[in-house]
Amino acid sequence: MLKWAQNSALYRVSRQMLSRRQLHDAVLRKAREKFDDISVEDAQTLAATAVAFADSIGALDDDAFAQAKTRSAVRGGKSQRMIARALSRKGIDKETTQAALAEADDLTAAVALSRRRAFGPFRRAEVDDARRQKELAAMVRQGFVFELVKRVSAMSREEAEEILSQMP
Repeated sequence: MLKWAQNSALYRVSRQMLSRRQLHDAVLRKAREKFDDISVEDAQTLAATAVAFADSIGALDDDAFAQAKTRSAVRGGKSQRMIARALSRKGIDKETTQAALAEADDLTAAVALSRRRAFGPFRRAEVDDARRQKELAAMVRQGFVFELVKRVSAMSREEAEEILSQMP
């Protein structure tokens, strides 16, 4: 079973970048499925063994995981609040999350969201006040501060594209 845990860890980390908790939870879930008569303690031991093995070969790095996920989320138009929530769900601690978010910029993310959704400066046609309010509300629901949302909505397309060109 211990060899299975190591192989399971290798398989999972070779396919995608995972946090320690994600690997632990995946191996734990799979151990319960694979071994019908396994006790809860044995399943926990297998999961801990898998995490320790992956950690020993350098396959787990929660700092790098958080930074990569943060950069990707900013490019996708996610606010710092939404990124922090997502990292927390993946088992990243608050200090690591704060360090990763130090590089994140809500202005850049808000402009990226506007481009993706064709809001504000990326709007394709003239809109009325009702549509503009819906756009603002949609961005606020994504975790952006209202003042920032108004600023992005009032930008010219050139300003917005300049901000996006500086995105990492």
